[in-house]
Amino acid sequence: MPALVASAPGRVNLIGEHTDYNGGLCLPLALPQRTTFTLFPRSGPALSLSSAQEDSVWEGVVEDRPDGWPAYVAGVVQALRDDGHEVPGFEASVDSEVPLGAGLSSSAALECSAATALAALLGLDLADRGVRRRLATACIRAETDYVGAPTGGMDQTVAMLARPGHALLLDFADGSATPVELPLDEARLVLLVIDTRVSHALTDGSYGNRRNESADAARALGVSSLRVANQARVEELEDDVLRRRARHVVSENLRVLAAVGAIGDRDWDALADVLDASHTSMRDDFEISCRELDLAVESARAAGALGARMTGGGFGGSAVALVARKAVGRVQADVTKAFADAGLEEPAYLLAIPGDAARVESVASSAG
Repeated sequence: MPALVASAPGRVNLIGEHTDYNGGLCLPLALPQRTTFTLFPRSGPALSLSSAQEDSVWEGVVEDRPDGWPAYVAGVVQALRDDGHEVPGFEASVDSEVPLGAGLSSSAALECSAATALAALLGLDLADRGVRRRLATACIRAETDYVGAPTGGMDQTVAMLARPGHALLLDFADGSATPVELPLDEARLVLLVIDTRVSHALTDGSYGNRRNESADAARALGVSSLRVANQARVEELEDDVLRRRARHVVSENLRVLAAVGAIGDRDWDALADVLDASHTSMRDDFEISCRELDLAVESARAAGALGARMTGGGFGGSAVALVARKAVGRVQADVTKAFADAGLEEPAYLLAIPGDAARVESVASSAG
């Protein structure tokens, strides 16, 4: 059978951090940078996986539970088989433009590119939004259950449902996903992503600690999730750590709604204000920022960015800044200088142009 080639995007979250697993709101968008998955079916259950970014090839069955990036592919296979799909063995090669460890969801891009290729192989209708949602759910299980990274589902959902030119308002209480037009071009604005090059890993325990603290705060408040927590009651929590964790989540949900309103009103100064407030909350209340992220945000603002915040799970990774198109060069130069003056590695940059969801790219010629 001919090979199947599929791709899926990385993502940047405009606002709404650590809210997904708390039943809350977030506003991510797909990046133009994508991971490409080329699949050749073969007989038997075994997989053979190679990557343009790695030297070694992994071969085995999903029960072997590989380490590293092959685990994300094997996890998708396991999740789809658990859902009743007869997924055969295959040989696959991966190539990715999504920066690794940058908090831009390279793992979900890998999972969703694999799931999309397998969906095409299985004859599933990718034009059906319900199919895409089920694939996103399978990819979430691959990451949380098989790999053991306790993430919330935002990344896989936007990778499967994104729309070009739009952010996606995700509500994890009711499961809705609403496209939000992001007319940055007409305002001569861009979203500049600053990759601090501080490696970001979701399996090192820090992310899981925040998830556990959020659950503890919800229990202390007597609510099913922090989505329904009352701000006044949050401030009455005796435990300082749980109070600050809950304060971030409750206030962040309000900031997501404020951001959507500001975008709809084309009020870019208001959007900048909520981006700034979000970073302060993540730095002080949720404590997921770091020296490099704070420097990226502060130096971008000083150089003329309207607003900026860290983005992603935190503890490293990237920041996102709302910048006038004509000022991008100056902001990049000043941030780079600030990092050099601090004795830090030079950051990398990319423009977050809202891109497309996971898709089948082509049917290629057979292997060999």
